[in-house]
Amino acid sequence: MRLREPSRLLSLFLAVTGGLVLWAAFPDAGAWPAAFVAVAVLYWALGRDHAWWNALMGLLFGLAFFLPHLWWAHESTETVPWIAVAGVEALFLAGFGALWTWVRRARFLRRRGWRLAAAFAVLYVAVEQWRAEIPFGGFPWGRLAWAMAPAPTGRAAWLGGTVAVSLLVALAGALLALAVAALVRAAGRTARAGTTPGTRTAPREVGHAVGVLTLGAMVALAPLLLPLPTSASAGPVRTPEGQEVYDAGSDVAEQGTLWVGAVQGNVGEPGLGAFANRAEVLNNHLEGTYTLAGDFAGELDVVLWPENGSDLDPQTAPDVARGLDAAATAVGAPILVGAQEFPETGGRYNVSLLWQAGQGVIGRYAKQHPAPFGEYIPMRSVLRLLSDQVDRVTTDMIAGVNPPYVDVPSRLGQGDYRLGTVICFEVAYDEIVRDAVRQGAQVLVVPTNNASFGFTAESTQQLAMSRVQAITTGRATVQISTVGVSGVITPDGTVVRRSGLFTADEFVANLPLRSTVTPAVAAGYWPGWVVGGLACVLVVAGVVGGIGARRRDRGVREAAQR
Repeated sequence: MRLREPSRLLSLFLAVTGGLVLWAAFPDAGAWPAAFVAVAVLYWALGRDHAWWNALMGLLFGLAFFLPHLWWAHESTETVPWIAVAGVEALFLAGFGALWTWVRRARFLRRRGWRLAAAFAVLYVAVEQWRAEIPFGGFPWGRLAWAMAPAPTGRAAWLGGTVAVSLLVALAGALLALAVAALVRAAGRTARAGTTPGTRTAPREVGHAVGVLTLGAMVALAPLLLPLPTSASAGPVRTPEGQEVYDAGSDVAEQGTLWVGAVQGNVGEPGLGAFANRAEVLNNHLEGTYTLAGDFAGELDVVLWPENGSDLDPQTAPDVARGLDAAATAVGAPILVGAQEFPETGGRYNVSLLWQAGQGVIGRYAKQHPAPFGEYIPMRSVLRLLSDQVDRVTTDMIAGVNPPYVDVPSRLGQGDYRLGTVICFEVAYDEIVRDAVRQGAQVLVVPTNNASFGFTAESTQQLAMSRVQAITTGRATVQISTVGVSGVITPDGTVVRRSGLFTADEFVANLPLRSTVTPAVAAGYWPGWVVGGLACVLVVAGVVGGIGARRRDRGVREAAQR
């Protein structure tokens, strides 16, 4: 099933339109079906048989998507860094456009049809995976899977993680492109039949299009059949005393439940960030903890604070330590505190510290994957020539090496509960989340600081990632932010409580403790390795097929000249 080669003007229009349509699939617009349409439009935009032209189309598609999708980078820095990040990510889609031109020249793909759609999907997801790994550890923002948190297709994360979800979206989108192409051909043939005697109508093309559309719908909806741990009890619940708490799926618990309080302390002025309001942010979170103590003293296993809930290290600031001791004593539970550590050897760690009254730190996790250009500056002297924003990061963050969890002692003396802790942007990196669950994490906690991003979609994009990771791992998840959006998520990705932006908030949730390892966690890196390997085979096959086709064409021309 061959698509008609579009004109250059039409390719340009499709590339830019497709990128904007893909942007609409993600929060805050959140029109997830648009992701399938965007992939179909990209498929059409890359219809010309010219690698450099298709690279340009991929670049335009990427810019049209990433510039609005990453607008929060402009909000937190300035124009040049925002354009630089979006441009680097768009370059991967430019590479995809060029590679796709070569791949479809493989002899076994020349007849088109579902094989071509499958090859397109595999290559797209492979490039997406490479983008999540390089450069500087990669940047997974904008993966197709992140748009699918509320969609039936998103349930495939339980089976194969973000790779499986993106693969299904890309395949369904490519099939949509082929189906629409068949309908256009059928319409054209029918129109000619009405004006040209003897011209046949096109029932075959219509039937073919319907068949391909049906296949695409099956691909998108098939994850509904997967046995996710779906709760019948999840949602808001009233205690006998009249307080509202949130059940995150206690009926799917395997090892009891964990009662957590969460404090979103807020900052005084949007845009300044937690670092500009150090004492105020700390005091806000202390006050929120006392609010929880008023209704739930002695009833919670742990209180969750966000990343940078205390930018002052309680291990070196006695007044902060005293404040935490008093708050933890009042609420009757340890507090998971986001803080910064500054070792004598230089640099800093972004840490989540489990603080127990009278004992201090009884558990610690240091962020393993600092965000390049946000938390540390690679090539600082070179990049300073482009923007002085690099100097906003005065002390580079160091990568932690400890496993991504902390153990919380049971208030009932029933041993320890293991919390998987992934800080802020780490929720986008599948390997860190998988590692937490493989090492026994029974729930996930995502402390984050969104104070620098204003009222952009950064925090809601992050909440969508937390939802997908909850599905991937089969773990209840709490995203807790300094300013929002915070949320409580069930093991099947349902949000049962979410906060607003730039508001002070506290809530209590009952989280199911689970030990089952999902197929996605068990598979580990293999889905990414498989699509990457298949993509390399496809590229080689396409290059070889293209060389063979040129030799055959040259032979035909030489024979015709004899």
